[in-house]
Amino acid sequence: MDLRIFTEPQQGATYDTLLTVAKATEDLGFDAFFRSDHYLKMGSVDGLPGPTDAWITLAGLARETRRIRLGTLMTAATFRLPGVLAIQVAQVDQMSGGRVELGLGAGWFEEEHKAYGIPFPKEKFARLEEQLEIVTGLWSTEVGGTYDFHGTYYDLTNSPALPKPAQPKVPVLIGGHGTSRTPRLAARYADEFNMPFASPEDSAAQFGRVRAAAEEAGRDPGDIACSNLLVVCVGKDDHELARRAAAIGREVDELRANGLAGSPAEVVDKIGRYQEIGSRRIYLQLLDLTDLDHLELISSQVQSQLA
Repeated sequence: MDLRIFTEPQQGATYDTLLTVAKATEDLGFDAFFRSDHYLKMGSVDGLPGPTDAWITLAGLARETRRIRLGTLMTAATFRLPGVLAIQVAQVDQMSGGRVELGLGAGWFEEEHKAYGIPFPKEKFARLEEQLEIVTGLWSTEVGGTYDFHGTYYDLTNSPALPKPAQPKVPVLIGGHGTSRTPRLAARYADEFNMPFASPEDSAAQFGRVRAAAEEAGRDPGDIACSNLLVVCVGKDDHELARRAAAIGREVDELRANGLAGSPAEVVDKIGRYQEIGSRRIYLQLLDLTDLDHLELISSQVQSQLA
């Protein structure tokens, strides 16, 4: 079971803060550093000093880290044209020496689109499907060849399909709770399917839908890694747990019910429940980016107990 650190910088974080967390992620033996791709805060936080761009952030981190994987959960297809996105991700992959992964979703937060003048179309899922075909098609086109795509929303003609990523194939992550179109899309394009903020029971059901869709598409279901995204809050004792919960504006009982919260032993036990249903990795939503002792505790007393 891999543990990956996931951050929500739109809630308030500078690049320097993210760099500090990413370096701690690497030093403490975690598998990857991922971040959201949002431009507007959510909830009652002030969001200061303001948003940072996901792919600019990852480009910087690509040069400042050496081992950890880097990626997004999830880049919104509404934010970037697919050809531009393919160039950006390929370049960051080159800058990292082949450590990038692309989580791509349809986009859902209408208020951030209004706030920054980003179009918020009605046909988001169909656009996502075309984006996935284009981005993966550009990367897989042989050097010296050209790529054409004529769809409903995007039109590419005689593209040189450059640059190429450093990796032979950049892993693509697709996720969500949708019960029909989402599993079919994952079966076609995903190297990993991520189930966000869900119980083991709901995750198992969704993983089953993805595996069934893969079989129907003639693909080996084992080729798609299944993963979960869960908020994390660990304390050595009840006092420390309560302090960390209060710091992120959450209640301990709610966190225990809906996330990975409690003592290290409790969290290891709950991770085991996800492992039993076939989850290969957990993205730990770390909401207090100033509490590096939290990361150290998870590394030394949770991650060290996982097979």
